[in-house]
Amino acid sequence: MTVAESEERAQFTLAMRARGINDLKLLRALERAPRALFMPPRFADISARDIALPIGCGQTSPPPSIVAAMIASLDVQPAHSVCEIGTGTGYCAALLAQLANNVVSLERFQTLALEASARIKAFGLANVAVHWADGFDHHASGDRYDRVIVHGLIEPPAEVFRRLIRPGGVLVAVVAGPERGEQHIVRLTDGTSGAGEAQDMGPAHAMRPLERGLARAL
Repeated sequence: MTVAESEERAQFTLAMRARGINDLKLLRALERAPRALFMPPRFADISARDIALPIGCGQTSPPPSIVAAMIASLDVQPAHSVCEIGTGTGYCAALLAQLANNVVSLERFQTLALEASARIKAFGLANVAVHWADGFDHHASGDRYDRVIVHGLIEPPAEVFRRLIRPGGVLVAVVAGPERGEQHIVRLTDGTSGAGEAQDMGPAHAMRPLERGLARAL
């Protein structure tokens, strides 16, 4: 690692702390997996900025602070099995894989799924499985997870995704707020220990509505 790269990573970590990301394990994961490694090469110079970036197939990579805030809301533990809906570039999966036992990541665009899988393999992570699949249908598989994260704007109560979590599990996603353009990160439980109502974990932005269906490319 060059001095410039080291300084850039340090500045990135400070920026995440300034945005309320204080979990040391998550901060270390962010340091070990620079966003630039998971973005199209043309964005190498700006990947460390806390901005959304286009990634192909009409999709975007959310700002790192939003990704980190969603992961922090999950409270991932080393023994956990995690399901990610919306692989995108593979960046979030790479972060989750450093915190969890294993990660199953689903991407509806085949092009993005293949690219993300290649990036994750090149990064050296063996506990991530990327699948070209529709997250809306995954509950039919019968698979259940300790933690589920959904990258996309959804409508509560999100039962189709809540079915993916084990008893005592947690789902984190983004929902629209009452004001136009307003978005919030929400944490939902399976409902076994209560009503399973959404807990507001803070503001979000730049999330597109989650869509159904498989596609090879846009």
